[in-house]
Amino acid sequence: MVLMPSRLTGLRQASGAVLALMLAGTALPALAQSNTELRLNKVEGEVRALQRKVFPGNGDKMFTPEISAPTPTPGTRLPSTSAMTDVLTRMDALESQVARLTGQVEQNSNRITQLEAKLATTQPSTTGTSIGTATQPLATNDAGVPVSTTPSGQIAGGTATPAPAPRPTPTPSAAAAAPSSSRVQAVSAIVKPSTGNAEEDEYSYGYRLWEAKFYPEAQQQLKMYLEKYPRGSRASWGRNLLGRAYLDDGNALEAAKWFVQNYQADKRGDRAPDSLLYLAISMKQLQDTKRACIALSEFGSTYAAEAAGRLKSVYDTTKGGLKCS
Repeated sequence: MVLMPSRLTGLRQASGAVLALMLAGTALPALAQSNTELRLNKVEGEVRALQRKVFPGNGDKMFTPEISAPTPTPGTRLPSTSAMTDVLTRMDALESQVARLTGQVEQNSNRITQLEAKLATTQPSTTGTSIGTATQPLATNDAGVPVSTTPSGQIAGGTATPAPAPRPTPTPSAAAAAPSSSRVQAVSAIVKPSTGNAEEDEYSYGYRLWEAKFYPEAQQQLKMYLEKYPRGSRASWGRNLLGRAYLDDGNALEAAKWFVQNYQADKRGDRAPDSLLYLAISMKQLQDTKRACIALSEFGSTYAAEAAGRLKSVYDTTKGGLKCS
């Protein structure tokens, strides 16, 4: 039987249409599965972000999956599932987790709202010292410091408390006590010079008080001189002599402060070498051998001329009483 050309053309067209339908049928599920996979990954990412927001600081400790693969038992075979079935299962689990997270967020928001309302009602409207009574402002003393208006031994609510024991009044030391009349007369006998040079007169008067061993008065006079002439020609002398006045008065710690200040203020000052040497003496009296040796070594290397000349005797005596390594 011989087929006509027109019939052969029709058969070819029909077979081509059938083949196209078959190819389209196989491509559509793959395309649908690809789109679903993208959507699923997006939803899973949003769920993880929501978990981090609701449970901050938990790291990777999130909800455990509600659906897990069944454990196979011997002699049984797990039912085979298609890719679409797995996708649907994961979607159901994600929807359940989203619902749980949403519920917890709403509960937390409600609790926070209730706490804020409770705090707003319990916060006092004004500052006062009332407990169970009308609010009254705090009283203040002349210095503006709040003081209690309740009787001693009681608090504002009326509960009695033991009154604190009175502190003993410290007895003023001999140095802090008022000077005797004989000392006042002796200090008055020290004549303040009047040469027409006010700065020189102020320093000289402090020196005379120190020389007469009126150390507290000399300290007061030398401090007044340094306040008036902090950069005067006798400033290095005044700071050093003030340290000597404290040292001779038995206050080695305060003396050391002035010696250090004078040395650091001007290492080329007229009395900077003296201050460094007497700093070593002060540290020796304070039993700080390490710092005494450091100051003595610095003096010997920086002021070698004074160590071998004007201050040699003091330097040798101080050095002989120290065991420096």
